Amino acid sequence: MATEVRRLREAAGLTAREAAALLGVSPAQITHIESGLAGVSEKRLRRLASHYACTDEKFISALATMATDRTHGWWEEYRGLLPTPFLDLSELEHHSTFLREVSVVFVPGLLQTEVYARALFSSRVPELTAEEMEMRVRHRMARQRSTIPYTALIHEAALRIRVSDRAAWRAQLRHLLELSQTEHITLGVIPFDLDGFSRASTTMTYAGGPVPKLDTVVRDAPHGSVFIDSEAQLSAYQTRFRKVEAVSLDSVRSNDFIHKLTKEL
Repeated sequence: MATEVRRLREAAGLTAREAAALLGVSPAQITHIESGLAGVSEKRLRRLASHYACTDEKFISALATMATDRTHGWWEEYRGLLPTPFLDLSELEHHSTFLREVSVVFVPGLLQTEVYARALFSSRVPELTAEEMEMRVRHRMARQRSTIPYTALIHEAALRIRVSDRAAWRAQLRHLLELSQTEHITLGVIPFDLDGFSRASTTMTYAGGPVPKLDTVVRDAPHGSVFIDSEAQLSAYQTRFRKVEAVSLDSVRSNDFIHKLTKEL
């Protein structure tokens, strides 16, 4: 919300000082609102939107809902115990209207078994303490309570890389087959035998917001998750996802593919 308010001001060509004068507050208050250090009432938010000549009522209402939401999310119990990006991702997923993911190397976190997740976290360098490990695994399992529409396109590489032993990997594949029968989850497999197809080389999660302007893409980076929300980049990732989805196996063939892999183990 803070980022979007700042963007509205900048699009209107106003400085923080000029916006503060229009609202009758100090420039410091505008700065605090735009940096997420201070909240803002719905009335004041709508006044700002009016001063910024924003007439998109659905967008303004979505921002107002964000500004006045005092819900204590389940992820708050991990604050101070996990890095902030873990909590940001949980909150983003909670408020999303849909999720679309492309995963190349690993099974997506929302689809992992506890054993698979634990094996992944155990490979971290530097190593996690036992307490840190348990906290991350518990948080990842809690994220899986979401029931919003979720489409996951998983590369064959991710289905063949064993992060643990054979039994654990067979259990993970069977877990995917079970989840594929869940109403809100759609699975697609990206097979190796796609000639010259490089668009599936990038892992990403596309989270749909209450309105399209609040959509967000999450990318993994060496220093942690990166959240992308510029209109031009969102459009590019939408196109990328559609192209990957178009060549992925459909649900039936994806299930057959995964079932065949379990038989090979």
